[in-house]
Amino acid sequence: MIMRHFFSYILVFAALLFVHKGALAQSTATDMRYRTLRVGVMLPLHNDNGDGKRMVEYYRGVLMACDSLRATGISTDIRAWNVAEDTDIQETLRDPHAADLDLIIGPLYSKQVKALGDFAKAHDIRMLIPCSINSTEVYDNGNIFQVYQNGNVLNEAYTYRFYQRFKDCHPIIIDCNDTTSTKGGFTKTLRRKLEQEGIEYSITNLRSSEAMFTKCFSTTQRNVVVLNTSRSAELNVAFAKLNGMVMQNPHLMVSMFGYPEWLMYTRSHLDNYYKFDVYIPSTYYMDPLASRTSRFQLKYRWNFHQDMQRYSARFAAMGFDHAFFFIKGLHLYGKNFTGRASMVGYTPVQTPLHFERIGNGGFQNRSIQLVHYMPEQRVESFKY
Repeated sequence: MIMRHFFSYILVFAALLFVHKGALAQSTATDMRYRTLRVGVMLPLHNDNGDGKRMVEYYRGVLMACDSLRATGISTDIRAWNVAEDTDIQETLRDPHAADLDLIIGPLYSKQVKALGDFAKAHDIRMLIPCSINSTEVYDNGNIFQVYQNGNVLNEAYTYRFYQRFKDCHPIIIDCNDTTSTKGGFTKTLRRKLEQEGIEYSITNLRSSEAMFTKCFSTTQRNVVVLNTSRSAELNVAFAKLNGMVMQNPHLMVSMFGYPEWLMYTRSHLDNYYKFDVYIPSTYYMDPLASRTSRFQLKYRWNFHQDMQRYSARFAAMGFDHAFFFIKGLHLYGKNFTGRASMVGYTPVQTPLHFERIGNGGFQNRSIQLVHYMPEQRVESFKY
């Protein structure tokens, strides 16, 4: 009788163990952390116009990231669709392979975000919007990760970093008489912050006399100069004015706080960037002197038999950073990946990423950096 009960217990235990192993095998087969990650790229992948050519380069960066990840034991299955501006995104989503993806990278165009976001939400797919779009879907859709930060968000972030670094300095805002400038939002936000913190600042004009111009600069504090335009022509005039002033007043301490567009002018203005201790806020920066940059450029040339297009932000590097960060994050955390920088521990080639949840919706990148051109002719970058 005892032996009969003993064998019954053994049979029950074996049955439970079989069920557990079966459930574990099924979980392993469905959990993206234990299998090949399925990635879909839904962008304009063509050579018909600038959008297509830029996104082809971006896609090449994605492929390079997958190649690098494979060396670490992370495998991917990449599928790509040419989703041009006039493409019916619903037609693309009828492809049976679309519903099996773990990550969708796209779209480029705002009018396609709603349909693609609804699809991603319905099939519990993570969706990475890589570039600038005008859409509020991220506020309601928890599956969306939006890299782009709008102007108001960036103005607040840049202003905070300005205050943090220069709160003991004397700010000087220079009116450059540029009626086309789009930087009024930043200078307005900056002035409001300075006034809230009780920091006195001066306002002058590029057309001011040398005496009136110099009068705005403190002789006891470091001065930090802000222009109300990002254009190269006005920057040229400002440097000429500042150079004339410091020749007559070598005791003055001067730094400058610029704009992301200034990264495009580095070759023309590098000596002045060093001389005037320039800080440039940006969401991207690829150090031209870094060995990693050289290796990336060389690998791109080897793979695709051409150089990257000469934009201030290199799209291949952008695609590489986005894909590497997200694929590794999903491999480590599966559906629990929230895009925090600390979860991946990745050093970007160009584009730092750190996502924060927006209300009860999705996630938006909040990472920025300051590129600092130092008087000793070195460049450092602070990532936040």
